[in-house]
Amino acid sequence: MDDGILDEAYQRLHRTGPEFEGWLSNHGPMAVEALVRHGHGTRVHRWLDDYLRRLDELPRGLRPVDDWRDALGDPRRAGDWLAHFDRELREHPWREVLGTWWPRLLPGIAAGATHGVIRVGHAVRVLRTDGVNPERLAELGQALGYWAARWQPVPGAGPLTGDADVVTALAALPRIPEQAGGIRERLGRLPGVPEWTGAVAALRRPDTPAEAERTLTQLVHRAGLDYLRYGHGNPVMLVHAVTAPTAVLRTLPALDPALWAPSVAAAWSATAAVTSVYAPPAPAALPTVALRQLQLGASDAAPRAGAVAGDPAEVFARAARHGDAHVVKLADAVLDAHAATGDEQVLAAAGYAGQLI
Repeated sequence: MDDGILDEAYQRLHRTGPEFEGWLSNHGPMAVEALVRHGHGTRVHRWLDDYLRRLDELPRGLRPVDDWRDALGDPRRAGDWLAHFDRELREHPWREVLGTWWPRLLPGIAAGATHGVIRVGHAVRVLRTDGVNPERLAELGQALGYWAARWQPVPGAGPLTGDADVVTALAALPRIPEQAGGIRERLGRLPGVPEWTGAVAALRRPDTPAEAERTLTQLVHRAGLDYLRYGHGNPVMLVHAVTAPTAVLRTLPALDPALWAPSVAAAWSATAAVTSVYAPPAPAALPTVALRQLQLGASDAAPRAGAVAGDPAEVFARAARHGDAHVVKLADAVLDAHAATGDEQVLAAAGYAGQLI
């Protein structure tokens, strides 16, 4: 990975706020991290030249965060939260800060349409695998600050009490009857769905850290396959049913194992909620030939010489050429799922997103 390009990109992005146009999430830090990680750093600054034009300035703080419970979930305090975590990460080791705040933030995993946890997952991956420096610590601070400012629970979410495996639990998810409006309005309708209370608790609770990791891996994999079946319902928002649990899975190694089981429960609630409020009742049918074309990204320019269906590097290269942040982040997530499971079919989700978005 070209660390210099990523750190330069972080410096540019940290002059901007975590949202723009009042509520849209700043996808820049997540997208550029994925681009650099997969060998497409030469695209980053040109991509940022266009993307930065739409972003807002860094929000100013109002007052220090003295009572964190009172400030949690208050977007007016975004500047205060960013300053709070900047100070925390300058004064304490990043794993200590993450370990303190992860269980506080986790119940509000729906924050910013799950972009709070997704941004944290990207930042933690960099710190764990590529080392610590001021730019990367600043990115983790901004990610945590955004999550805290937009903290939002999934209605009805709590401990897992069921005995269903991932496939069964996903298949049993209900749908809200009126799929209209933004995510906050849609989440607010979940308590009115009779089947929701049982569905959000239906997944089997992992008893060991190994089971927790295995369950999350299965969740990311199956959610990626479900994107092929339901992504047409809302191509952008259903990406988060895959990328939110991916972010949690990437963060697990930096956490105390005691936090892994509740992390699975929160990740499941995010995927379940996004699916229930955005996925259509009826799946789309994709024949085998369509899956092979999607793996190669047949909707745009010809693949590189020698590319074959199921080539992860080509799948991501197609996403990078497409340029949409959601397509890039989904490709990044399904490459993880493919590496963990060996299932080439899940790679097709990135190509499908590229066609739909």
